[in-house]
Amino acid sequence: MYEVEITRDFSAAHNLRGYQGNCSHLHGHNWTVQAVVRARELDAIGIAVDFRKLKNELNSILETFDHTNISELECFRQTNPTSENLARIIYQRLTERINDERVQVARVKVCESAGSGATYFEEE
Repeated sequence: MYEVEITRDFSAAHNLRGYQGNCSHLHGHNWTVQAVVRARELDAIGIAVDFRKLKNELNSILETFDHTNISELECFRQTNPTSENLARIIYQRLTERINDERVQVARVKVCESAGSGATYFEEE
């Protein structure tokens, strides 16, 4: 099994509804997103997944969050924009774009600050 990972960044604001503390107020983060993709086999030239393709797909997903108040986005109308929920949404969107018979998204980690993050993956 091979794992390929990339890390990208974006900046956005959010607030947590129902939270008892400062995070209930609008505030921003420089978010870091790490995506890990698995492949059982390499392609004909020895690549699990093209870094360029993986970066382009993740960048395209993150553009929808970058420099926004993610609390106001449709995907967070019914759920809080926590790192956990953001990791799940990014995982699901990246899975739709990347997964095929050879390559699957393994996990997505979202950090809102250095040393504080949440990872989402699905059990096999």
